[in-house]
Amino acid sequence: MEKIKYSVLMSIYNKEQLEFFIKSVESMLRQTIKPDEIVIVKDRPLTAELDQAINRYKKQNPELFTIVPLEKNLGLGPALNEGLKKCRNELVARMDTDDISLENRCELQLKEFNENPELCIVGTWTNEFYDEPSNIVTSRIVPEKHEDIMKFSRRRSPFNHPTVMYRKSAVLGCGGYQDVLRKEDIDLFIRMLHNDCLSMNIPKPLLLFRSNKDNYKRRKTWVNCKSYVSVIYRFWKMGYSSTLDLVIVVIGQIVMFLSPVWLLKIISDKILRKKR
Repeated sequence: MEKIKYSVLMSIYNKEQLEFFIKSVESMLRQTIKPDEIVIVKDRPLTAELDQAINRYKKQNPELFTIVPLEKNLGLGPALNEGLKKCRNELVARMDTDDISLENRCELQLKEFNENPELCIVGTWTNEFYDEPSNIVTSRIVPEKHEDIMKFSRRRSPFNHPTVMYRKSAVLGCGGYQDVLRKEDIDLFIRMLHNDCLSMNIPKPLLLFRSNKDNYKRRKTWVNCKSYVSVIYRFWKMGYSSTLDLVIVVIGQIVMFLSPVWLLKIISDKILRKKR
């Protein structure tokens, strides 16, 4: 396969643990096809140890690392927009600062872009783990083909955000990330799909997603549920999602908000995820 250059886009804030951040960056440095650039947005303020780690990476490889310091904390969506503007390559691989990419993740995604130049976004499945990467608890399986992704996206996010590789021009052409609390990913993905961006997911878990039991509590907060409904409601008004889709999402989010954590865990593991 002809070598294609790509950038990695990450955003870090002060609550990230140093150990997790280092493991995440190192997983991108170990890719079988090395990135041409790693863009790290410092969504300030950061801890001293995180700042030191970032400065150390930049000093060791100044041509590889592009550091984008923000004057104040903007949140994930706006921070990623600032980083995306600085990416020097058309293809950009998203990566969260606490997850771990498998070594062949980007190679397999680049292969898909090489074989089909019309693709705008390529994601993968994820394996979710607690504490140690070997402790896989669930997998998030998303549709492979574009037409199935379109159907899936009318109610749920059709991609695992930390896994996607996309075209910079396609993302910016759709307006980039919007400042949508906790749902900036599905908001972007639906706008891209609505704008006729061709997509696919590689049917393999190519990223280890760091999770914990507190994630269930975060999913059932009123802010999270309201934000999800707001996004689908907006796309319902555009004619993208049907009335049935909207009703199912509203009911689902109400159930999620009202359910005790133990019940939410069962729903998530048995229905929304694949239990390992």
